[in-house]
Amino acid sequence: MSDVTLESYETNGRWRFDLVLPALFRPRRAFARIAPAGTALWHTPIVILLATGLIRTLVAGAVRQAATLAAGPGAPPPGFEFYTPEQQAQLQQAMAATSGPVFVYLLPAVVTLLGVYLGWLVLGGILHLGLTLVGGRGRSQQALNVVAWSLLPFALRDAVRIVAMWASGQPLAGLGLSGFAPTEPGNLTIYLTALLALVDLYLLWHMVLLLAGVRAADNLSRFKAWGVVLIVVVGLLLLRALPALIAAQFSGLTVIRPFI
Repeated sequence: MSDVTLESYETNGRWRFDLVLPALFRPRRAFARIAPAGTALWHTPIVILLATGLIRTLVAGAVRQAATLAAGPGAPPPGFEFYTPEQQAQLQQAMAATSGPVFVYLLPAVVTLLGVYLGWLVLGGILHLGLTLVGGRGRSQQALNVVAWSLLPFALRDAVRIVAMWASGQPLAGLGLSGFAPTEPGNLTIYLTALLALVDLYLLWHMVLLLAGVRAADNLSRFKAWGVVLIVVVGLLLLRALPALIAAQFSGLTVIRPFI
């Protein structure tokens, strides 16, 4: 009778805002209700993450645009004086376009929203695979529910960053542990800076919630649960730092001055 009551309670409605605070501050009790559910309970945390991520992106775009306007027009690239008038006009138009609303607001917002949604799906899929390999018998829906609710600390991080940018009027720098990265120039410094910027207290909070959800969803030992969580989270962090290194390689490309 208790199982029937729990199942009917867990599936009563798509939106479960009543579980937000318990998932953050009483994870064992909250994930004991979330993990066994066989239906989708991920809508509430994902919508919260999408909303906070979108607001953070828009505020960051407004702050960067204000800082750019205050600094004045940027310096032209090397060899600009050797361009033809048509090439100079095209370059100026391109520079103006990159400071427009499409590049400042729209594209970053789309990237943020896709990052939240796809990141949740990828983390949930890899976590489910890892748990299955070590003997877990949970369903993929359970893994997606657990991952979605374990991501809530990042919504709090977004809120803190929104307030910080709004109050200071400046883009945020030195995120996470990036201040501990080496200062020598090189690809390793770029990669370590991007990687350490992802490491903070909210990441550790996320891992604790994820462990609580995994223990509630699968009857695994603490060692196996921690092992899967660490391998999956650290592996994805290493991959998430790669785009910064790739972008740095493209930013190093220079325009060759035409022969006169």
